[in-house]
Amino acid sequence: MFSTINKMDQQQSGSPSPRSPSSQPYLSVSVTDPVKLGNGVQAYISYRVITKTNLPEYQGHEKIVIRRYRDFVWLRDRLFDKFKGVFIPPLPEKSAVEKFRFSAEFIEMRRQGLDIFVNRIASHQELQQSEDLRTFLQADEETMERLRSQETGIFKKKPADFMQIFKDVQSKVSDVVLGKEKPVEESNPEYEKLKHYIFELENHLAEAQKHAYRLVKRHRELGQSLLDFGKAAKLLGACEGDILGKAFSDLGTKSEALSVKLQKEAHQLLMNFEEPLKDYVRAVQSIKATITERANAFRHQCELAETMKLKEINLDKLMLTRSDKVGEAEHEYRELKAESEEATRRFETIVRLMNEEIVRFQEQKTLDMGIAFHEFAKGQARLANSIADAWRSLLPKLEACSS
Repeated sequence: MFSTINKMDQQQSGSPSPRSPSSQPYLSVSVTDPVKLGNGVQAYISYRVITKTNLPEYQGHEKIVIRRYRDFVWLRDRLFDKFKGVFIPPLPEKSAVEKFRFSAEFIEMRRQGLDIFVNRIASHQELQQSEDLRTFLQADEETMERLRSQETGIFKKKPADFMQIFKDVQSKVSDVVLGKEKPVEESNPEYEKLKHYIFELENHLAEAQKHAYRLVKRHRELGQSLLDFGKAAKLLGACEGDILGKAFSDLGTKSEALSVKLQKEAHQLLMNFEEPLKDYVRAVQSIKATITERANAFRHQCELAETMKLKEINLDKLMLTRSDKVGEAEHEYRELKAESEEATRRFETIVRLMNEEIVRFQEQKTLDMGIAFHEFAKGQARLANSIADAWRSLLPKLEACSS
């Protein structure tokens, strides 16, 4: 939903001219034109990624490249590895059911989710400076394929493997929070409050998304029932006389028309209400992964600090005994001290970035959830009025038959 807002603003204010010296710096990305390529298990969807910018570090003002889902995964993984403390935007999920992978609705949901993902990165103060983002937006397909094949470790894994790792990370975080493990932890009331908020938010968002899914399902089922009833009513009307037959025929026609409205509203409800809720569930899971990184960084700096104390004690003993190993011990101590100081700086950077990120996240969440719930209410009011108007228009004819 971030990208949608940005694009609406651009449409209202007009596109800046790349050649105008007074233009503000901008970076706009669109994920468009999903196309199915290949057959069978080798089939996949490709997308056109269109970048428009006046930033000097980019090659020209407009670039069009072809990307597939695994390329977006590559970008997400690279950012997660390099930008510790930053909440990396989540990717839309893969379809768990094979027969839905290439349905028009799923493909559009995936395209919209990928568009939001890359625009969140492009509009993020830290992430937009990433060299990997520039590569993703500008490199040809052969270069992207080569970069993916060169990755090792966690980045060599398939998306499904990464999701399993991510679930393991979630489980580990849960164990820490629930007290099943007792590692070295920060003693920070504000941080504990933040973790509690994130875990509670995930639960509440997941519950809201579950009921939004039920609302979509109910709209679709009601639409299908009205369609079936409409057909039956029209067939019944064909068997009756003029007045009654016409009334039944009109009833069937109205039912079929309302069925179409319900199916359209179900689709709007899916795209503008259920999907944004599901997207924020994934966003919270991304925050939890960052919490894990913070916990690991804190633990690492504590371990180094403890090791350094032991090295210092050992060095003092060697100096008292005038051992010939003093020089070697001093060298090891200096190296360890430098490593410890670097670990402390890394941890402090993560803390600083997380503090900035949570403020940004909450502000954007308030805006996005406000839009989602407003669109939901408008859609329901529009649908209720349409249904009431449709049935109301039939009342005179039906009353004439019953009198």
